[in-house]
Amino acid sequence: MNRPFFGKDLRDGRLGTVALTKPWRGRGIKRGKPVVGKRILIVEDEVGISRVLKAYLVKAGYEVVQAFDGDEALRQFTACAPDLVLLDLMLPGKDGWSLLKEIRKQSSCPVMVLTALGQPKQKIAGLNQGADDYITKPFNGEEVVARVQAVLRRSPRILENPGTRQYGSLKIDFHAHTVSVKGVPLSFIPRDLSLFLFLARHPNQTFSREQLITEVWGLDYKGSERAVDLAVKRIRKALRHWPATEGEIKTFRGVGYQFCVYQE
Repeated sequence: MNRPFFGKDLRDGRLGTVALTKPWRGRGIKRGKPVVGKRILIVEDEVGISRVLKAYLVKAGYEVVQAFDGDEALRQFTACAPDLVLLDLMLPGKDGWSLLKEIRKQSSCPVMVLTALGQPKQKIAGLNQGADDYITKPFNGEEVVARVQAVLRRSPRILENPGTRQYGSLKIDFHAHTVSVKGVPLSFIPRDLSLFLFLARHPNQTFSREQLITEVWGLDYKGSERAVDLAVKRIRKALRHWPATEGEIKTFRGVGYQFCVYQE
């Protein structure tokens, strides 16, 4: 029977499969402090890989729910309301691509893809369809936990001061991921919305392009920093009816961008 293994002797942390006579029980992982209320849904049809991921996440303090096919995953997603989904793409029943689309129709819950499909076109497709991160197998268990923590940190769902904020006529609902000016809803593409919500969470703080890419789009982003400029341009266009006397996204040449608030 194939079991998950870590490199040659379980020490370097790279996850793959190998025939073992005894099950791996997660020895050597330090247990972290409980992450109160944070629930991870693992969607992975390989039982051994799912078990190892669960061991790492539980010992990092997360509550873990497992699903082993796409149909079960959708039921679990609705029932347990996870804070993040770890999603394999090659699943029996409803495949991962279809499941990702279903999740995005009903929720902005962060989704991290973990898959053997590692071609650049496949990665791009996954990110364009709404994945927040894309990790290829084999992968490092500790890195997966670190990436989960990073995605949750930048997710608007776990803001230190969640809820609704009002800046003059601009209203931002971080829970619902909605923005309006004078009661009129604004439309953003998902990537621009994530960038705007991050800036809005940190009013009057300046962030470089590199910082914004890392915090909002993730470590795997391979595009140019110019993409940040284009995103800000689109965000400003969406905010064009927000009076400049109340606030703006300001450019600090050679430094970065700031969500400036003049009226609350």
